[in-house]
Amino acid sequence: MTPSPTLASILSEFKGFDPKAVPVETAQAAIARCVQPLDCIEQVALRDAWRRVLARDLLSPIDVPAHDNSAMDGWAFAHADLSPHGESRLRVVGEAFAGSPFTGRVLKGQAVRIMTGAVMPEGCDTVVPQELAQTHDGHVLVPPGQTPGQHRRLRGEDLARNKPALRAGRIIGAADLGLIASLGLAEVPVQRRLRVAFFSTGDELRSIGEPLEAGSVYDSNRYTLWGLLSSLGVDLIDMGVVPDSPDALEAAMHRASLHADAVISSGGVSVGEADFTREVMNRLGEVAFWTIAMRPGRPMAFGRVGQAWYFGLPGNPVAVMITYLFFVRDALLRLSGADARPVLPMQVRSAQALRKKPGRTEYQRALVTRAQDGTWQAAITGSQGSGVLRSMSEANALIVLEHHRGDVVEGEAVNVLPFDGLLN
Repeated sequence: MTPSPTLASILSEFKGFDPKAVPVETAQAAIARCVQPLDCIEQVALRDAWRRVLARDLLSPIDVPAHDNSAMDGWAFAHADLSPHGESRLRVVGEAFAGSPFTGRVLKGQAVRIMTGAVMPEGCDTVVPQELAQTHDGHVLVPPGQTPGQHRRLRGEDLARNKPALRAGRIIGAADLGLIASLGLAEVPVQRRLRVAFFSTGDELRSIGEPLEAGSVYDSNRYTLWGLLSSLGVDLIDMGVVPDSPDALEAAMHRASLHADAVISSGGVSVGEADFTREVMNRLGEVAFWTIAMRPGRPMAFGRVGQAWYFGLPGNPVAVMITYLFFVRDALLRLSGADARPVLPMQVRSAQALRKKPGRTEYQRALVTRAQDGTWQAAITGSQGSGVLRSMSEANALIVLEHHRGDVVEGEAVNVLPFDGLLN
């Protein structure tokens, strides 16, 4: 078996890679180059496949629809029987319902009353909607202007037998469940759920329910990460708070790497703290410490500990969310075998002037609303400090100020990423 390339060898492929000033796009590309999908497939019942990653292309065992059928309530007939010069008069010889087809062949000059979804009778190729035709004395009067084959759904029009109904890598949604059920499939091949361990580091952190001494704070990051990770449908291993001790950190990392595909920590990767963490990580695996050219969320660690991928995030609450959303989320999707789920930016007006230094990417928490003139605008949600979690809670989007961009004047167009999609 060919050994996996080392983190150092992969990073060497990026020309001019400077761990002390890594652009956001470079860090994303480096992580994507390292992380490859797991190869572990299991067969699950259809209802258990919701929000799971499809492991193989799902081929349709049948044609959908299984027969030519009517797309409208109306009358079915052969278009060739219509008069080319005006109204046509066809004798109605029966009815066709969904699940109760007309038996026999429709002859020249005849028509069948047909309902939506009913099998097209033999000899018919066209349907006139009921609101366009009239009936009289057992006949239907079809107005001129009908198109051959109109309102007829062809066999296999939606899906042809042995053709892909869904592609591997798709995260199965509600509509997909219905589609799979329409094919008569009771089980689905999916990728095994990722196992993700996460913990916070810091002697000052307290879990909910513990008393707060002077200088201590409640640990919010684990709850934020729990919510973010739960939206990906992974199996979670909450390892609590790990003290600022080399032995405690090493024990936690070792235990996490034995049971998880990915390990996420918050805290312990900024300047000064990183030396302490680096010593432990060097004994357990290969980890790089980066300073990302971004705000918030500059310090970050990435690499492998044992067989697990490791993501070391900053300690400040907003920085945890931002680094997770723009580095960890896509990596976990890739590791799970899922297709990329890019969040499409909107371009809106900035409701205020914004200060920005070129040379880093900034993410401003914002509330996007409709202005009086009907256009969309974005205003930041107060203080943008990386410890102000309320600024994220009150926001519904992030303003993305790109790496080379400078100050923004009021009314200038900015890109925003809506939380609807980014956080789920």
